[in-house]
Amino acid sequence: MKVDISFLTKQGLNFLLIPLKESTNVTFLILVKTGSEYESESEAGISHFLEHMCFKGTKKRPHPKILSSELDALGASYNAFTGREYTGYYAKAAAEHIHKILDIVTDIYLNSLFDDREIEKERGVILEEKNYYEDTPSIKIEDLIFELLYPHQAAGRPIIGDEKVIKKVNRNDFVRYFQKHYTNKKTLIVVAGNFHPAKIVQEICLLMKNIRKGEGGKKLKTNCKQKKPAVLIQHKKTDQNHLIFATRTFNCFDERRYVLSVLSTILGGGMSSRLFQKIREEMGAAYYINSFADLSLDHGFLGIASGLAVDKTEAALQAMREEVDRLASQPVEPKELEKAKSYIKGKLALSLEASNDYAFYFGSQQLFYNRTFTLEEIYRKIDEVDQNAILKLAKQIFRPNNFNLALIGSYSTKDAARFKKIIN
Repeated sequence: MKVDISFLTKQGLNFLLIPLKESTNVTFLILVKTGSEYESESEAGISHFLEHMCFKGTKKRPHPKILSSELDALGASYNAFTGREYTGYYAKAAAEHIHKILDIVTDIYLNSLFDDREIEKERGVILEEKNYYEDTPSIKIEDLIFELLYPHQAAGRPIIGDEKVIKKVNRNDFVRYFQKHYTNKKTLIVVAGNFHPAKIVQEICLLMKNIRKGEGGKKLKTNCKQKKPAVLIQHKKTDQNHLIFATRTFNCFDERRYVLSVLSTILGGGMSSRLFQKIREEMGAAYYINSFADLSLDHGFLGIASGLAVDKTEAALQAMREEVDRLASQPVEPKELEKAKSYIKGKLALSLEASNDYAFYFGSQQLFYNRTFTLEEIYRKIDEVDQNAILKLAKQIFRPNNFNLALIGSYSTKDAARFKKIIN
């Protein structure tokens, strides 16, 4: 059953409306196609910094506390986020407060001041956020695998950016970046929950009448070439080694993404998955271990992430290598295949419980696919995955020249050759 309505207005505004009549609340989300993969090297981190600055005052609400006080007075849930390929601003509140959150979020999106004094204060906040990531290996390892997969280009840089850029970016930089990327053709307006569609569209069009028109800046292309397995080690004294073992796959438009989802679930989705049972239950080598697919507009990979006992890291990595080899050489048993499919469908159903869930899930689809996929359509695609499709895909992606290993622990770069032998 299709629950959403997407359209382009005469003013050039892209809308996605998701009416949920039984909901007691509403979520208003604005998405824009920009993020760290749209940044040049000299801009690394500006998307994220700009997102922070949008909460630091507007022409109508010149002090940051005014914004937060108005939203808190509604009991609203609100925030913003920056990804590699898109940025979002949202507020969720009781349905009766919809007009207020429309006014506030559009104001944040269009009319931020980028005040010099606020920039200086927020600069320190972001540098501390970066320090937090650096001190948290389970988070830092994600940046490390992107750096290894996509070196010396936008896709390989951390979203939070480069310290040198963070320290020097100024108001003119923000204004220039905002004008380049925050345009009508790069923006998607999402409303989900209990609301009157026709009235809300009219109201938003009026609030956003001054949005900058145009195509906006383009995403930088990603180079994914690799000829042999690669290892990147960051030395850090920890009580646990953290790693991501990854293999290159394909972009988010590839129809094999449904097969990849099932394959990843068999490998490391849930407590009954192969890797969880092998690495944690049998070997006692890890507290967390999971697999995941990260598919973007022009690149993608399947990753296995784990925090491992120092003395069992190499044995656990060897076990991971054996499990991917098994998927590429032996058909999955029918019972295990059906369990994985049921797991995916169950998790998807549970993920759509509130208006913000609908807004984020379907909004991200509309932004990049220019359409949304009903749950029934996704379930059908998952059900179509068979043993042969799993085996064929595993043979295609689980090849040494696709393999990459990022590792944080008490090792040096001299140990890279030893780990490269394990994944080769």
